[in-house]
Amino acid sequence: MTKKRLLKFGGIVLVLAAMLFGCWKLHSEITITVGVYAGSYWNTPNGNCYQIFDDAISSFEAAHPGIFVEYVNGIPTDFYSEWLAEGILKGEEPDLFLVMPEDIELFASSGILKPLDTMMAEDPDFSPSPYYEPCLQAGKFGGTQYALPYESVPTIMFVNKTLLQQNGISMPENNWTWGDFYRICRRITKPEKHQFGVYGYHWLHAVYSNGAALFSGDGKSCYLADQRVQDAITFSKHLDAMNQGYTVTARDFDLGNVAFRPFLFSEYRAYQPYPWRVKKYSGFEWDCVCMPAGYEGDNTSELHTMLLGISARTRHKKAVWELAKLLSIDKDVQKELYVYSHGISPVRSVAEDDEILLKMREDIPGGGSFDGKVIRRIMDTAVVVPHFDKYEQALRMAESAVLEKSDTQMLAAQREIDIFLNGS
Repeated sequence: MTKKRLLKFGGIVLVLAAMLFGCWKLHSEITITVGVYAGSYWNTPNGNCYQIFDDAISSFEAAHPGIFVEYVNGIPTDFYSEWLAEGILKGEEPDLFLVMPEDIELFASSGILKPLDTMMAEDPDFSPSPYYEPCLQAGKFGGTQYALPYESVPTIMFVNKTLLQQNGISMPENNWTWGDFYRICRRITKPEKHQFGVYGYHWLHAVYSNGAALFSGDGKSCYLADQRVQDAITFSKHLDAMNQGYTVTARDFDLGNVAFRPFLFSEYRAYQPYPWRVKKYSGFEWDCVCMPAGYEGDNTSELHTMLLGISARTRHKKAVWELAKLLSIDKDVQKELYVYSHGISPVRSVAEDDEILLKMREDIPGGGSFDGKVIRRIMDTAVVVPHFDKYEQALRMAESAVLEKSDTQMLAAQREIDIFLNGS
């Protein structure tokens, strides 16, 4: 072979090698898509909603060469579920996506989400033990884990400290009871002075804190006639009766005329520190405590958890699972929730971290009342409210019964709701 032909042959080999390398690289590199929304699900100010994901993706890509992660930004929270549903119908849903609390049952029962139990059991690097159990429970449907917890927000009780002080009343402790709650409201409520004990305390708040539930987890049974539920309804009616027919409003609370109001923990995180404190509630000093415990319950509150679900149609199961774990359980990622969001980490060691909580309290006048022990108490006893297919209609039926029927008619109302829940 002449030198000229040798060079030509060598050139052809190099071109073929480059083409083969390009094809190999094309097939070896994969792209994972992630579904996220803009802003805050908790309706609180959020200056940099993507920073947690950007940092996590950067870390993930560095540890997994050849795997790239993309997400579409600018999807408002209010339209996120619609955007996601549209993608699902087209078969173009993200590989990994945030699942709002109210959507988990629909997505799981429709086969949209990949069951995670097998992946969890077969992964030697994964354990569910770092999570608070209620947070993990939020991602289950029919006993199967369909999503991992990402961020949680419990309900707590806002307290107008100024109004209490003006009436010679001390701030309640985190282990307070219905009796304490009632007595304070009784002393505070003075309709003639347009001063009231509580706004927004629903009888369901009382149900949860009295060790009861309105519906079974599978959405097949209603417990409206349960004595603990009835005690909770009676207690809330006694509170309402103090107002002598006046309907207390959110404005009454904002103006400083109401002592208590149930609120999400995210509101506490967002509006206690300066400058949002000045913009939101500047007319009075306030703080928060756990919800009051019922006769047969604890200082229990409803828990809302944002979840991470994997598409059942993803072609990159293993890689997506690794990214889901990073976002859900990695301590460095979860710590950023306290910088860029207003929830509580579902990871126990992060949520109760003394350094994180100390830094959080530095911006709160008086240091705030939430330390690791209180956070643990709230999260361990929290209740995950089921959102099954007929939940909203069944709840409206229950609320109608509470308003219109006597105590002796509750069993009949419960049977009616049970028939509805089990009908086709």
